[in-house]
Amino acid sequence: MTTTTDTAFLGAPRPLRTFTASDFDFALPPELIAQHPAAERSASRLLDGSGLAPVDRTFRDLPSLLRAGDLLVFNDTQVIKARLFGEKASGGKVELLVERVLHGPGHTHEVVAHMKVSKKPALGAVLHMVGGFTATLLGRWPEEHGPLFRFRFSGEPHALMAQHGHVPLPPYIEHTDTAEDERRYQTVFAQHPGAVAAPTAALHFDDRVLTALDKRGVQRASVTLHVGAGTFQPMKSDNIAEHVMHAEWYHVPEATQRAIADTRARGGRVVAVGTTTVRTLESWARSGTPQGDTQIFITPGFAFQVVDVLVTNFHLPKSTLMMLVSAFAGYGHIMALYRHAIAQGYRFFSYGDSMVLQRVR
Repeated sequence: MTTTTDTAFLGAPRPLRTFTASDFDFALPPELIAQHPAAERSASRLLDGSGLAPVDRTFRDLPSLLRAGDLLVFNDTQVIKARLFGEKASGGKVELLVERVLHGPGHTHEVVAHMKVSKKPALGAVLHMVGGFTATLLGRWPEEHGPLFRFRFSGEPHALMAQHGHVPLPPYIEHTDTAEDERRYQTVFAQHPGAVAAPTAALHFDDRVLTALDKRGVQRASVTLHVGAGTFQPMKSDNIAEHVMHAEWYHVPEATQRAIADTRARGGRVVAVGTTTVRTLESWARSGTPQGDTQIFITPGFAFQVVDVLVTNFHLPKSTLMMLVSAFAGYGHIMALYRHAIAQGYRFFSYGDSMVLQRVR
């Protein structure tokens, strides 16, 4: 359990209360889970939650909600085709979901992956993957009893995934990946390969919106966080304190650090596009380290140091991301916004609609 002061949106602090994972649950009609993206990126809906009452907008309205001198910070990670299929020597089917490619001495062609298989193969087993390459099981990573496995591929991992892999769609999207997914489950400014899930709030941006932001005088910067499959990991306990976050690699470039300092100096706001950007910026602020792994877990009561405004999609019930947005904008306010979104038929999750939030002061 987490005990914290729940700050009312734009109001006075409420009495101390205790949160459990169940506090972040809500009933979501299955038909609101978006299975495909909107016909046009910026034609999706935008729920303006930055004031006392929700306002229904479209995403193309976002520039009008920002000010000259504000700084938009994007996550420029690129989703890799991380889902791979193959079989064991016995003929048993196996599926790998590559979490990260290992670099450095002694890690030639090595990856870390989740493995879905009926019976775990023995150490040293060679898997024969669709596409004609092999994956040799080297052990678990980073500890002996963890959920991830280390493999050595018979060729360069990024090239093999690009040629033979599949888009790692989230578990709640029910169709197999298509050419549309390869194009749309990727932001227009993706640069650095390494994510197995898209920074979904950024999927709504297109050239039309970016041009409007430029004309408005809104500045732009980027960070990188390679989103891991753990972003979909459910809470295993109702006690929030027992949850251990998965590790994800991040980088805050010097140019972005300078842009944030300049924004502060001119009185502008830092606008994070997506929860992955929030986690990156707040990890850097807390640690003082611009690059590394983060397991930051943001729950109500968290003291934000960087982000003023958040653009984000709608998240899974009882998820760590529901806790993050509640910490950012106030628990009561978030739950009210979600009730409004469900009543108004907003589309949820990765291919769904978005909302804009102001940080509780």
